[in-house]
Amino acid sequence: MKCRDHCGACCTAPSINSPIPGMPNGKPAGVRCVQLNEQNMCKIFGKPERPAFCGSLQPSLEMCGESREQAIHWLTELEQLTAPSFTQQ
Repeated sequence: MKCRDHCGACCTAPSINSPIPGMPNGKPAGVRCVQLNEQNMCKIFGKPERPAFCGSLQPSLEMCGESREQAIHWLTELEQLTAPSFTQQ
């Protein structure tokens, strides 16, 4: 599966703890990465300075859903479930 054009959900919803050019401390969840251009395409895709976390995200039907909104929802929920402060009841 290929990434959806003009989506950028995986560059917005999750937190990234490693440095990103222009974001030396990474980025919090829900914050748009500074490396997304106006078309929501990664400006450092395929470059060595792209964080390993970003390269590890592979598009899938489950993650991407049918729309950018579904992808944001799924990734946000995953972020919340895997956050260090999350406790299951």
